Amino acid sequence: MSTEIRWGIVGPGRIAESVLPDFAHVPHARPVAVASRSQERADAFATRHGLDHAHGSYAAILADPEVDVLYVATPHSQHHAFALAALRAGKALLVEKSFTATTAGAAEVVDLARETGVFTMEAMWTRFQPAVVAMRELIADGAIGEVRSVQADLGVAREYDPADRLFAMELGGGALLDLGVYVVSFAQMLLGTPQRVVATGSLFPTGADAEAGILLGYDDGRAATLLTSLRNALPGQARVFGTTGWIDVLPRFHHPDTIVLHRAGTEPEAITRPQTGAGYAHELIEVTECLRAGHRESSVMPLADTLAVQDVLGQAAEQLGVRHTEADVL
Repeated sequence: MSTEIRWGIVGPGRIAESVLPDFAHVPHARPVAVASRSQERADAFATRHGLDHAHGSYAAILADPEVDVLYVATPHSQHHAFALAALRAGKALLVEKSFTATTAGAAEVVDLARETGVFTMEAMWTRFQPAVVAMRELIADGAIGEVRSVQADLGVAREYDPADRLFAMELGGGALLDLGVYVVSFAQMLLGTPQRVVATGSLFPTGADAEAGILLGYDDGRAATLLTSLRNALPGQARVFGTTGWIDVLPRFHHPDTIVLHRAGTEPEAITRPQTGAGYAHELIEVTECLRAGHRESSVMPLADTLAVQDVLGQAAEQLGVRHTEADVL
C-alpha cells in the first residue's frame, strides 16, 4: 500500500456528507472518488468535496485503480452485496454500522474478508472516541474493579413515514439496525458476547421495529440492560458498573466528550476528552494507519466483535418478529 491512502465513498447521502470534512484531520489519507447509482448525485457530491472521480454506478468505483479503500455509506440492506463485490475486487472496506442487515450476511462478508485477507472494519465510531478510549483505559487499570453490568439507551422521535429509509424494511429500517447497534456494541465491547438475549418492543405498520428493550445475560451473572427507539427520544446515556465504582458516559454516549468516574469513597471525577472534527476522524485514522501497517483487521473494532453484535441484533429482531433481508445492489 502506498504512503497515501486513497479513499472512495459509496453512497453520497447524509452520513457521507458529515464524514467527508473530517478527512482534513486524517494524515496520509485523501478522498478521491465517489459512487452513486445516479451520475448526477455523484457529480454534485464530487464537486462539493473536490473529488477527482464521480462514478455513476457502484461497479465503476470497484474498477477504479486509484482507490485503495471504500467507505460504504449506503442503507444497511445494501452493505452485504457491495462488500462481497468489493472484497473480490481487492478493495479494503470501512462499512457503516449496522454492518449488514442480517447475521448470515455479516458472516458471509467476514468469511470472505478473512479468506481474501482484505482489510475490513465496521464504522463503529464510538470505540474510537477519545472519551471512550479514556474510559477503557480506566477500566483496564482497575479504576472500578470488575465490570459487572452496563446500561445504555439511545432513541429519537421520528414521525412515521413508510417511504423513509428508517421505516422501510427493504432498506433495513427500524430502531435496531440504526440506533440499537450502538447500545449493543457498547455493551459487547465491555462485557463480551452474551449467552442469552431477551428482547421486547413494538413494530411500525411496515414491520420495522419501533422500539426495543434488550437484556443481555452472561453465565457468570453479568448483564446489560439496553433501550433503543425511533418512537420517542431517550437521553443517550450509558453507565458502566464495577465492583468498586462506576462510570457515567454523558449524553450522547455514542460520541461523548465527557465521562464521570465514581470511585468508592471519593468524589466524582469528570474527565473530558474532546473529539477531533465531527468525531469521524478517529475511525478514519484507524483504517488509514491499519492499511499503512498492512493489518487485515482493527484490534479496536475486530470482525469477531462485529459478528457478535450482529448476532445479538439478529436474535432481538427475531424475537420482535422483524424480518430483515439483504438487497442486491449491483
